[in-house]
Amino acid sequence: MEVPWTGPPLEPKLLALLQCVTRRHLERYGEYASWVAWAPGRVNLIGEHTDYNEGYVLPIAIDEWTVVAATSGPDRRWVVWSDQFPDEPAEFSLPPGPGEPSWSNYVRGVIAWAMDRGVTVPGLRVTVVSSVPVGGGLSSSAALEVAVASLIEVVAGEQFDPLQKAIGCQWAEHRFAGTPCGLMDQMAATFGQRGHALLIDCRTNRVRPVPLDLERYRLIVFDTGVRHELGASEYPQRRQACREAADILARRFPHVWTLRDATRQHVEQMQAQLGEPRYRRARHVVTENERTIEAAAALVQADYDRFGRLMFESHRSLRDDYEVSCAELDLLVDQAEAAGALGARMTGGGFGGCAIALATAEAASELQAQVAERFRERYGRPPAVFEVQAVYGTAALGA
Repeated sequence: MEVPWTGPPLEPKLLALLQCVTRRHLERYGEYASWVAWAPGRVNLIGEHTDYNEGYVLPIAIDEWTVVAATSGPDRRWVVWSDQFPDEPAEFSLPPGPGEPSWSNYVRGVIAWAMDRGVTVPGLRVTVVSSVPVGGGLSSSAALEVAVASLIEVVAGEQFDPLQKAIGCQWAEHRFAGTPCGLMDQMAATFGQRGHALLIDCRTNRVRPVPLDLERYRLIVFDTGVRHELGASEYPQRRQACREAADILARRFPHVWTLRDATRQHVEQMQAQLGEPRYRRARHVVTENERTIEAAAALVQADYDRFGRLMFESHRSLRDDYEVSCAELDLLVDQAEAAGALGARMTGGGFGGCAIALATAEAASELQAQVAERFRERYGRPPAVFEVQAVYGTAALGA
């Protein structure tokens, strides 16, 4: 497919993934791809479990992508193969409903959303290649959803409003995958900006780019490789506790619609009425919102020491008040602090997945080595370790 790219320069890693997906597509279907689209994963720097409470988050779109390639396929049918689930190809009729394999529901839901909007979606043969680890807390699901939405745009000759596209992908995850996620992941994959974090107000969905100096500093991701199934059942419980806490606070403070409207003082005054564990869940959310706003200001002021301290505070709150960390994540954060990191915290939903550390460029390599070795000594294997950059969001190319 020889189509001139008129957007910003593509990162070498993304170019390699695009070459890989077009090669895999040719091998699998015997056809050169007519369309390609991609969307990045994300790392949330701070602001965890605040998005579904209409609070603030501060993610970056990272230089790990899900890329999709497609050619015309059987009438009103999609055939989809993913390199992350090579033994579970998917084939389904249009319009799709939820079905098996389970990973295909992220694809099915986006198609259903587009068709509900009146978009004519043709039958396609699709290949998916991704460098975003599944279950690592880097939002592989949103990267797939947003990449598929961008693929539908280029195939159907449509142009979705970016915010509506992110909301549509969230709808797909709610209705088809059964995960009551917030909107942060889809927003990061859609609105990512190179060299910037995104301060997202999850009530208004306004996005403010915040400069991020990743020349003098490094963001290092440590993947525990742990995928605790506990997270699937605990996540809805956290959301329910937050809703209940907001309802209780509203009895005393009528302006409180969600925990976004509550303050630390409100929560402390109502501790007895909230009870455990709602008190600690609410305390995490309101203090995490405070930390996120302060962290964005610290980045604007290039105060990376302050930003790092807020990361450590965030992790302690997630560990103790929200109780979504685990031993592996705690070890990574503790060892990063011992090795001289400016800040570190778990990132993502928790119960496994990844931790992220902030270090100076000079200290990054040694810190990576020390933390990985301590983890290997404890668990008999090293964590996956990689540095991330902040990159642009989703895009697509068509023949």
